[in-house]
Amino acid sequence: MQRIGRSRRPFYRIQVLDKRVRRNGAAIEQLGWYDPLAKDPAKQIKLNEERAKYWISVGAQPSGTVRDMLGKRKLIKLEPWEARRARDRKGVEERAAKAAAAPAEPAKKPA
Repeated sequence: MQRIGRSRRPFYRIQVLDKRVRRNGAAIEQLGWYDPLAKDPAKQIKLNEERAKYWISVGAQPSGTVRDMLGKRKLIKLEPWEARRARDRKGVEERAAKAAAAPAEPAKKPA
């Protein structure tokens, strides 16, 4: 998603980018737009669903926000991403528990 619009008035373009290009870099194709401040939920998102399905089918990886939008519209299955997210959360929790269980180093007194 490329942010456009003025300050405190966000508006985003949903675009296909090469992964080597910065977020606001040159786009391969524009798929639609997202207006988070629109009052009517039907007017918040405009998306070319056919092109989005095509890009997902050829291996495009959507950002988290776009992935959730596509999932709500039933264009993709969220289970693989949810499983990965759960696995990542589990790893973070295990590392935190391991760090908490490790003995803390005693504080050194200044000489």
